[in-house]
Amino acid sequence: VLAQIDVGIEPEGMAVSPDGKWAVNTSETTSMLHWINTETFKIEKNIVVGQRPRHVEFTRDSKIAWASAEIGGTVHIIDVDKLEQVHEMSFKVPGVNQDRVQPVGIELTSDGKYAFVALGPSNHVAVVDAQTYEVLDYLLVGARVWQLDLDKDEKHLYTTNGVSGDVSVIDVEELKVLKSIKVGRYPWGVVVDPSS
Repeated sequence: VLAQIDVGIEPEGMAVSPDGKWAVNTSETTSMLHWINTETFKIEKNIVVGQRPRHVEFTRDSKIAWASAEIGGTVHIIDVDKLEQVHEMSFKVPGVNQDRVQPVGIELTSDGKYAFVALGPSNHVAVVDAQTYEVLDYLLVGARVWQLDLDKDEKHLYTTNGVSGDVSVIDVEELKVLKSIKVGRYPWGVVVDPSS
């Protein structure tokens, strides 16, 4: 153990920037992102976001971070150089009560074109233009979608649907759900083996 860092109440998610400079913790009850300098192990900034932040995803160049706030129903876009929020997104899934729209997992394509956001008990994945932050579509997947991951060539996106106990497979080019695969009870996260 190199360091132990006091953060907010109920620390949940952790992310490390691709350049290795930042470790970010999400504290659910405090509704904060804690920005930890990986050289000094000190918190350099606390950013207040929506209620119950869960996940942070960095762009490949480490310039932008996307953070989901599950109960707040929002995604927060952070300029990493300035450590400031530059945009806040909310989602309105047609035919779904707003309290069921709960963002958790976020996955970004390497070309900077799309962001995919898992919207929890709304049973949808939001497709977002990663440059303009405009929601392009909502894709219906299994029940309570939590996390997602792209395969190596980014042709397919896989989502874990906790309540329906399956993984949905999405064609990224067509933005279409191809099928769902049963995997057992309450799948939470998925990671695609980069060597396959």
